[in-house]
Amino acid sequence: MVLRLPTTDRVVALTLDACGGRAGSGYDAELIKTLRRERVPATLFINARWIDANPRRFQQLAADPLFEIANHGTVHRPLSVTGRSVYGIAGTGSVAQVVDEVAVNQRLITKLTGNVPAFFRSGTAYYDDVAVRAVNDLGLQVVNFNVLGDAGASYSATQVADAMLSSKPGSIILAHMNRPDGGTAEGINVALPKLSRRNFRFVRLSDYLR
Repeated sequence: MVLRLPTTDRVVALTLDACGGRAGSGYDAELIKTLRRERVPATLFINARWIDANPRRFQQLAADPLFEIANHGTVHRPLSVTGRSVYGIAGTGSVAQVVDEVAVNQRLITKLTGNVPAFFRSGTAYYDDVAVRAVNDLGLQVVNFNVLGDAGASYSATQVADAMLSSKPGSIILAHMNRPDGGTAEGINVALPKLSRRNFRFVRLSDYLR
């Protein structure tokens, strides 16, 4: 499981989750607008439910070379072979359920984009060891994070900016692009020029992970 990029270069990977579901299928247009304006690349971990709710936006994002699409699961479940719950969300309960959580969305993204995602992050970013091996056996790298960028889009803009500014060379930042009511867009907008002045640049995961 990858927690940071394997480099000492002054680079940071911004990863944005789109979780889907009743309360998680929004679209932070201001955040994406900021990234496009500032030419900041990002890796977008997108859940099947979000794709179903936002088909046109998904295709637009997938077609934008600034971004790469990664797999955020089918119904946003923690990956466990024992059904462990995380943040009140029931986990998968067997290896077969782990495989379904990954593979169904993998097929959907591949069908819609023609590209096979290389990276996977589960709902809640929880995995047990057996689940990690199962994902690896499906040909994907499990990517977590070492900078909690917005705590599920619950952080204020100041908290988001402070989290971003704690980045070190090779940091992987986890934030969200599906909660426009949070402080994520504003906080990232504040942090970007400050990180630039510290000579950091943003990269996609695939720039450093294979």
